[in-house]
Amino acid sequence: MDAPATYLSWNFILISVPNLLMITGMIAVFIVALIAPFPKHADAVEPEENQDA
Repeated sequence: MDAPATYLSWNFILISVPNLLMITGMIAVFIVALIAPFPKHADAVEPEENQDA
């Protein structure tokens, strides 16, 4: 914790390794949130189709 962070450099991009790990972690959580299904209640009733016809 007392040592300075290691930096990575790609042309004009300069980022520290801890910041890069944090950003990749947030992107991973975002992707998991998009893929993961919403929880459903066990007693949820499926909506019925329109039976007016």
